[in-house]
Amino acid sequence: MGLSGKLVSETNIKSDGDVFHEIFRHRPHHISDMSPDHIQGVDLHDGEWGTVGSQIFWNYTHEGKKKVAKNIIEAIDEEKKSVTFKVTEGDMMELYKAFKLVVHVDTSGEDNLVTWTLEYEKLNEDVSDPHTLMDLCVNMTKDIESHHLSAAA
Repeated sequence: MGLSGKLVSETNIKSDGDVFHEIFRHRPHHISDMSPDHIQGVDLHDGEWGTVGSQIFWNYTHEGKKKVAKNIIEAIDEEKKSVTFKVTEGDMMELYKAFKLVVHVDTSGEDNLVTWTLEYEKLNEDVSDPHTLMDLCVNMTKDIESHHLSAAA
């Protein structure tokens, strides 16, 4: 098995896909209010919210432990409703040489589909694939959806 890998997970959401994309692009600092069990804070360290090259610092809980990650927004595609985050510092860099997260929202059809793609390169063969990090992304997606559905009710 190689050191590089990719995990993909799709989650159907009933809440507005455009709003979901807008949260990750322009308002990730609101996610801690929507998914406090997973995300405790999101701060802008450099740049502006919603712009490529901006640096964002995340405080999150993974496997019961408080962790941090510093990301750069590497790409934004409005047409495809996707945002690519490249992890540059933090706890994940203790296990991975490179780590990217892509969140994409497909708003065609009645339901909206949120796709998370994790692309990574492990530091060594002893590092497991980031399935529990994918679980965190999926659970955060469900929390954001629940927040918006309850707000709309």
